[in-house]
Amino acid sequence: MFNNNSSSSTLSSSSSSEAGDVKSALFSPGEPLRQPRTSPPMSDGGAESRSPIPSGHSSSSAADALVRNSKLSAAAPEFVPGNYASFQEDVYSDGSEDYYPETSLADFVQDFVSHLNSSPGSFESEIDYITDMLNSLVTTEDILQELVELIYVQSTSIPNFAYTGARLCNHLSLHIRLSPASGNFRQLLLKRCQTEYEQREHSVRGDPETQKRFHYYVLFLGELYLNLEIKSRKETPGRANVLLGALKELLNTLFSHPEDPNLMCAVKLLKLSGSILDDTWKEKGQSDMDEIIKKIEDILLDAKCSRDVRQMLLKLVELRSSNWGRVHTASVSSDATPDNDPNYFMNEPTFYTADGTPFTAADPEYSDKYQEILDREDYFPDAYEENGNDSLCGDEDEMDPEIEEAFERFCMESDARGKK
Repeated sequence: MFNNNSSSSTLSSSSSSEAGDVKSALFSPGEPLRQPRTSPPMSDGGAESRSPIPSGHSSSSAADALVRNSKLSAAAPEFVPGNYASFQEDVYSDGSEDYYPETSLADFVQDFVSHLNSSPGSFESEIDYITDMLNSLVTTEDILQELVELIYVQSTSIPNFAYTGARLCNHLSLHIRLSPASGNFRQLLLKRCQTEYEQREHSVRGDPETQKRFHYYVLFLGELYLNLEIKSRKETPGRANVLLGALKELLNTLFSHPEDPNLMCAVKLLKLSGSILDDTWKEKGQSDMDEIIKKIEDILLDAKCSRDVRQMLLKLVELRSSNWGRVHTASVSSDATPDNDPNYFMNEPTFYTADGTPFTAADPEYSDKYQEILDREDYFPDAYEENGNDSLCGDEDEMDPEIEEAFERFCMESDARGKK
């Protein structure tokens, strides 16, 4: 038993010794702790030099030494990695400074032509700004030539832009300041039109796309004749007579090739400018319009055009026979009679006979037909009360006997279901 106690005390003593050794190993001050990563580097030396730097004057001296020994410089260039792609943020602009951004001449022309085409009503409010911008951009003869070409191409390629394009050309011809020896804006524009005019025989026989561009050109030239103002010694500006002869030859070219697209283009041109051309030729004592109408009548007899185009040509001949739809009313309203004023009965009402035939005051039998209506309809019956209500409609109509019987049956069945 004692031996057991002795061995137990021995084991206990041994365990206590091992625990003390472990504890002494864990807390032995032989090796110093690793310095913080933020502390300045230490010089090689004994255990004293590897101990933490105390706060105070020693810490300040070490920091000063670190600054003195540093090779960094505040004036050093910015470090950019080799594979770094530079990025520049887009500058936001709300467009409040200028309506049109500052771009090249071609882009500027494209922008304002697109704007005028989509909003032709803004022409008057925008044209001054457009002219000022063009005057600032057009500074040389080459740029002026480029401007003429750009506007010509836009005016002869965009559908329904011929009228606005002609107005634009007229305004620029009067307000573009640059006028080199080769010609001003108007002269360069007419030269460009002359170049296309000389190719009319080739264009009218070309492929459909070429013919389409040629038709746009013809309509633009018609608008240009109506809108381009030529200053002269007279007080009122006149039209470009050179375009008058060109339009006649273009019409002859179109009628010489009586295909449907060419005939439709000729009809559009004559509807647009036929009255002005007719008046101008008559003032000059020329019968050019009569010759054109004669060609149309020959085409109606001989050419194999479609039915729709034939109807368009017939309507055009009728339009010219009615003085292009212009009506010369009486100078004084009191002098107007059914004989000298075709609009004399314009505001008269239209009546209908018993068989549905319409008639107005212009009908010779108007009085008899109108009296017949009064007699048949009793036009002023005594069926209206003083307050304007129809007395015949004052009483409610009686219910149909069959409907009344069905309604009573429905009420009786409803009451029977309610009692149950």
